[in-house]
Amino acid sequence: MTRLRARMAAAALLLLSAWAEATVLKATLISPQDDTRLERARAERAYLGHPTGPAANGLAVALQEGQFELEAAGSSVALSNTEVATLEGARAAAIAAEKAGAAVLLTDLPEAWTLAVVDAVKLPVLNLGNAADSLRQQDCRARLFHLPASERMRADALAQTLVSRKWSKVLMLTGPSAADVQRAATAQASLRRYGLQLVVAKPFKLSGDPRERALANPVLLTGGQIYDVVWVVDSDGEFARLLPYGTALPRPVVGDAGLVALGWHAQFERFGAPQVARRFARAHKRPMTAHDWSAWVAGKLLVTLATTQPKGPVAAWGQALAKTTVDGSKGTTLSLRPWDGQLRQPMLLTDGQGVVAQAPIEGLLHPRNVLDTLGVDEPEKLCKVAR
Repeated sequence: MTRLRARMAAAALLLLSAWAEATVLKATLISPQDDTRLERARAERAYLGHPTGPAANGLAVALQEGQFELEAAGSSVALSNTEVATLEGARAAAIAAEKAGAAVLLTDLPEAWTLAVVDAVKLPVLNLGNAADSLRQQDCRARLFHLPASERMRADALAQTLVSRKWSKVLMLTGPSAADVQRAATAQASLRRYGLQLVVAKPFKLSGDPRERALANPVLLTGGQIYDVVWVVDSDGEFARLLPYGTALPRPVVGDAGLVALGWHAQFERFGAPQVARRFARAHKRPMTAHDWSAWVAGKLLVTLATTQPKGPVAAWGQALAKTTVDGSKGTTLSLRPWDGQLRQPMLLTDGQGVVAQAPIEGLLHPRNVLDTLGVDEPEKLCKVAR
């Protein structure tokens, strides 16, 4: 009995020693305080393409899924979450995380705040929620990686779908914000790329001014022209949700309502996606959005990094990320583009009830990777940094 107890004690000490020596990957998520995107009224309306919950939810699901793999490798991920109210706060949070030993930063921040974080530290940064093409183009950074689809990827996915259905004549309605104007220019670039015709582009505006009522009237805005489809660009989402079935001609609506290109939809029914969506819904009591999917993929990347533990200076973590692939439950292995740090990924076309189609469309060809038909391809790149 004494020998048995001694063996048990020795085994316990050995287990504790192994646990103490387990490698820990420290990561910090920096997100906005009082995020206006998650205001109750917006979350309840659940506009297609808009987040309905914090990025931390998707990360938590991925880390829970990877727990067995982490334990088998004697590794763990220590994730902290910092909320910031200003650009300066984001920069300070990044510096503090680096000093505390973080190996990777994750951000769900506005464009300028994201750049402030990347420029303040030497760590790799995973962008979980910003779709701005400028972050992948003229404002790119060598250590900045993007998990959500860019605006150009979403626009290209829609343009490919219109080509496949022979809906070649497009009427475009654009909102009044600076974001809408920029996104409309991106959409028009996709139309040109795939040989679609822009019949006319018109502005819309939701306003209580009686002199501007015509700018908010779908029938007046879509009358007097011949077109196959209405493409609405509405970053806010309120006008777009009222547009389907309200046009002068009985035509489909795409863009920010009707048929929308997203990185994920909870009703996708292939490649293990239903199981992922159910695990998320069970954990957080809401459907999994594209925003959540990007955070979930980030969590999977953290698990991979924690189990492989790149050796060398801080730069080794970014180099390892650049070469890492991931299964996103979308039917193909996903990788990061070397020229802009964007995660290659198929896009899902949804009407909000289910997934209607996928992009790239069937039969589309590319010299190297057909996923590079979505977004800025290497010959078009404005990003000049080396990875």
